[in-house]
Amino acid sequence: MGRTGGMMRVHAMICACLGIGYLKGGGSYAALVFVMIRYMTRTAGNSIAVQLAVFGLISVVGVWSSSKMEAVWGKDSSKVVIDEVAGMSLTVLFVPPTAPYLITGFVLFRFFDIVKPLYLRRLEKIPGGWGVMLDDLGAGLFAHLVLSVTIASHLY
Repeated sequence: MGRTGGMMRVHAMICACLGIGYLKGGGSYAALVFVMIRYMTRTAGNSIAVQLAVFGLISVVGVWSSSKMEAVWGKDSSKVVIDEVAGMSLTVLFVPPTAPYLITGFVLFRFFDIVKPLYLRRLEKIPGGWGVMLDDLGAGLFAHLVLSVTIASHLY
């Protein structure tokens, strides 16, 4: 097997998040796995630098890998769930990693990802990995804003 074939396997593993994308409802499972990992690493991964690095890495690698896999799996294949992980990571960025906040973030993210309000659906039409990732990042941004306002309203 050549270098290209091996790299395509790596891209497939990244896009499918080690196989979660092959499950029915894989996007929800991938987002939920991220929430569980975020909760379990709440002490070590709570610094702003770590959160930004994780979000940035997931997003950049997600765009790159989903661009490569689009030629094999087709436009925005359901096997690609790294976009849900990126959107979920944006949803909980800088949010206290408590179970209630993470669960609320998960519900909000899935809502916005499924409903795709405003112009989020149009973002899917952008070619390549950007189109795969941007609608979920938009859903993550909406979920983050609602979650942040909810948290702030409870603080005062």
